[in-house]
Amino acid sequence: MDVAVGIVAQRDNERAQALAATLIDSLENATVVVDESTGAAIDEDGVPVASMASRELVVSIGGDGTLLFVAREVGRTPILGINLGEVGFLNAVDPGDAVPVVADVVDSVRADGAVDGRRLDRLRAEGEGWALEPALNEVVVHGPRRGHGGGATIEIRVDGERYAEGHADGVLVATPTGSTAYNLGEGGPLVRPGADALIVNQMAATEAMPPLVVDRDAEIELSVADAETAYAISDGRNRRELEPPATVDVSVADEPVTLAGPRANFFEALEKLE
Repeated sequence: MDVAVGIVAQRDNERAQALAATLIDSLENATVVVDESTGAAIDEDGVPVASMASRELVVSIGGDGTLLFVAREVGRTPILGINLGEVGFLNAVDPGDAVPVVADVVDSVRADGAVDGRRLDRLRAEGEGWALEPALNEVVVHGPRRGHGGGATIEIRVDGERYAEGHADGVLVATPTGSTAYNLGEGGPLVRPGADALIVNQMAATEAMPPLVVDRDAEIELSVADAETAYAISDGRNRRELEPPATVDVSVADEPVTLAGPRANFFEALEKLE
């Protein structure tokens, strides 16, 4: 039986779209669909990315941002990332190797009935009566805006015990995957993928404590006060406006992301960072 595969190419990227067309032609043991934007570009029928959640494998062609988008849409469905970006912490496959690598993964699915992939934690942020879409990189809680006069008083509790409290632009909680993203720009530590840990990092705090690494099962509570408004943000996209005083609970979500195919070389990717 053919393997059901979805392909999502980075929007308006002709190289990604051409590679999607090549994969369609080369995958003999798969029933392939592409996203609507790619379909329009290569004259194929396209489907919404969210509908690919029912496929057995989704191939993401682009940078890490493309894979983050795909992960938000397809949930637990395994994703294989082909790297057209600059760094590639999530996308491990070089475009020149895409055809044989994708074919090998498809063949393994036919043989084993499932994808052999690794799980990446996502974060759930919730408050009274609401919850954000899970974040693969980080959850940020901040005041009305970044910079002078825009922060808030934020208390950080880990498993009910107070770690820090004071005025800050915000606080971010990052997964190991997200340690190389916003967290790194805010002076947080690098955490090797696969570590069972989370990072708690204050942003421009007046009396800052060092960034804190906690176990993945920790319950993190961020309480915001002394501001007219505040925001909780998931992966820089999904946001919830808060009315301080307000509390945001952050913990590992039930639904991880599954990455298929070879692993990216973490240390080689670090060398590409500017």
